[in-house]
Amino acid sequence: MFTLTYCSDKQKNSNEPNPYYDRAFEFLEKKNEDSAYVYFDKAKDIFEEHKNRVMEGKCLINIAIISTNKGDYYSGQLISTQAIKYFNENDKDQFSYIYSNYNNLGISSDNLKDYKNAIRFHNLALKFANDEPNKIIALNNLGNVYKENKEYRQAIKIYKTILTNSKSNNKTYPTALTNLAVSKWLANPNYNPEPDLLKALKIREIENDLWGQNSSHSHLADYFTNKNSEKALFHASKMYEVSKKIKSPDDQLEALKKIIELDSKSYKISFQRYSKLEDSLQTVRNNSKNQFALIRFDSEKLKTENAEKEVGLIQRNIGLAALSLLLIGGFFLYKRRKKRLQQENELKIKNNQLKLSKKVHDVVANGIYQVMAKIENQENIDKNEMLDELEFVYEKSRDISYEKIDSKEEEEDFSKKISELIASFKNESINTYVAGNDKTIWKDLKISTQEEVYQIVRELLVNMKKHSQADRVVFKFERINNFITISYTDNGIGISGELIYKNGLTSTVSRIENVHGEIIFDTEIEKGLKITISFPI
Repeated sequence: MFTLTYCSDKQKNSNEPNPYYDRAFEFLEKKNEDSAYVYFDKAKDIFEEHKNRVMEGKCLINIAIISTNKGDYYSGQLISTQAIKYFNENDKDQFSYIYSNYNNLGISSDNLKDYKNAIRFHNLALKFANDEPNKIIALNNLGNVYKENKEYRQAIKIYKTILTNSKSNNKTYPTALTNLAVSKWLANPNYNPEPDLLKALKIREIENDLWGQNSSHSHLADYFTNKNSEKALFHASKMYEVSKKIKSPDDQLEALKKIIELDSKSYKISFQRYSKLEDSLQTVRNNSKNQFALIRFDSEKLKTENAEKEVGLIQRNIGLAALSLLLIGGFFLYKRRKKRLQQENELKIKNNQLKLSKKVHDVVANGIYQVMAKIENQENIDKNEMLDELEFVYEKSRDISYEKIDSKEEEEDFSKKISELIASFKNESINTYVAGNDKTIWKDLKISTQEEVYQIVRELLVNMKKHSQADRVVFKFERINNFITISYTDNGIGISGELIYKNGLTSTVSRIENVHGEIIFDTEIEKGLKITISFPI
């Protein structure tokens, strides 16, 4: 049995009254955790408005503990984790809150069978336990985790420590004595825990500790199960009686399960009780994660019902208000639509301008630069050939405004166009190399994609010529599984990350996006530049 501790002190700052917080504790004292949850949540919002982080964190801890008590261990763990950041672990005045939070994290982790973290959180709780009762609770919870994880040696060591320091405390002593006896028996089946278990039970009966009696009868029933079925049945029956008094359905199920195994005569009746209770409890557990949402829903529903009572008094005004809202809404919708159409028109104009600018850059700027590169790189220039190329650039620039497509160019061998383009940048100081540029590489590639690829290669070459100072440039083309990969490498000075998306490379990235591809820059200063481009067919 684990022990949870709420952050139960009242508000200390009278300048920030929050009636929801004190009201939440009133509900807790009445065992009404559903309502307490709602009021802690409301109090948290008020503290958040006042920027009182400590009180806000305390509300979160109490909400987390209620969630854990209700069996919603994941929520309890999550909310407690959120609460950690609200506290200063160097402030001793906050130790009791931090202790409660780590204690809840330990218990929720244990119930989720996460024993490693449960041990870690209970050790943290022990670190921040600032009084003897809290230290004993933390130690007992830590011992319980070790016991459940079958680390009996560690559990026994902890229970002995508690027993040594709690002989004067009638409630702590029987708990430690029971846990120690059970751990010794689990570690050594030949050990007889009966005297210590009965001693603890007697103290609990004197103190009228029903939860403790429930625990004692459970352990005694377990011990006698394979040794004395009559005694085992007696303690299982006593456990069932006590568990009904404390209204613990989980313990009732455990007791009935023991009775079913021990008493064949009442098997049918006990099994029926067990099945009925289990179904009922399972239904509650299945709804536990949604119960607080339902509480909030009921709260909103109540507000709605109260508002509906006033509808009859203001019905005519509502009609007029609705009509006014309709007219105002229609006016704003009209204005909004008009504005949207205007923006769409402006965007269309901008896109056309951008498209035109891009074509001018592709056709005129890069075309002229390519002609200049030929003039610069080739000794014997054919004047007529240069004039033809310039005339071609002129014709292309003239056709931009008419959006003409050169069908003749579409029919050309694309691999040849690429090779000629790369070769045009070769000169005495720059060597260009091409690998894999076969016709099969470009088979079934759309004309629009070919145009984008051509411009991408040209932009890489232009940027190389302008910026890289390279004397060796390599293009490698591959086609694998309907994907084409272009690898560009030069041995120039490289390019810094800040410059990657400047100049023509901005357009390059845009083109690659147009063909649904991707580009990877691998840059090392003084070691050249490597670019990998891939796109689908």
